[in-house]
Amino acid sequence: MRDMKKEILDKLAEIEEKENVKVLHAVESGSRAWGVESSDSDYDVRFIFVRPKEDYLRLSEKRDVIEWQLDEVLDINGWDLKKTLIQFHKGNATLFEWANSPVVYKTTDEWKAIYESSKQYFSEKAALYHYYGTANSTYKQYLQEDKVKYKKYIYALRPLFACKYIETNHTIPPVRFEALFHQSLPKELSKEIGQMLTIKAKSNEKDQNPKMPVIHRYIETEIERYGQLSKEMPDDRTLDWEALDRAFLSILGK
Repeated sequence: MRDMKKEILDKLAEIEEKENVKVLHAVESGSRAWGVESSDSDYDVRFIFVRPKEDYLRLSEKRDVIEWQLDEVLDINGWDLKKTLIQFHKGNATLFEWANSPVVYKTTDEWKAIYESSKQYFSEKAALYHYYGTANSTYKQYLQEDKVKYKKYIYALRPLFACKYIETNHTIPPVRFEALFHQSLPKELSKEIGQMLTIKAKSNEKDQNPKMPVIHRYIETEIERYGQLSKEMPDDRTLDWEALDRAFLSILGK
């Protein structure tokens, strides 16, 4: 039987050696991190890396992304530390998800310090707009036919539930679908989502099933509501760079 964690750790070690970088943090993203994977779901590995200090002083800059592998089983992609800190400053919601993934393959004390410095840059407006956009895009591209892939319902529901969590709690939403699902929802909706999850768990990723009307109406209504709310919210981003600069220089000084 294939030991995927060992295989992923071996890949990360190979990346460090061949790319001359240090992996600071590596996690699962996507359905396996959300806890709603199918039997044939791939592994979406995301990592943060730092290069030797001298590389950041060169006039010819190194690439800030490492795209290592993409096949039917593994999708491995990494971001440079400098790119990561710039994206934290922008309130990048995807990056906060990576930082909070419950499936961690590798981490370091350096990363823990970086993330503590970065939490103050979480932006409710930026996150709400990101999650609304993800749900809206999924709905328009994948949920218009009479039969749909149920994983696409999750890809639309999860960001809407994240919007609801942010609206209610004013903080970073959890990554697990189950944790977001446990918010206060109409009983009819909760029941139909439970049915959908049961069917999905027994299906393959590409299987299509009939539309579920209660879920569909909820998605349509909440997309409209959060699209409007994301426009109306004031910009709450932290503009100061000091904490991120300190984190960056601290890592390079080691």
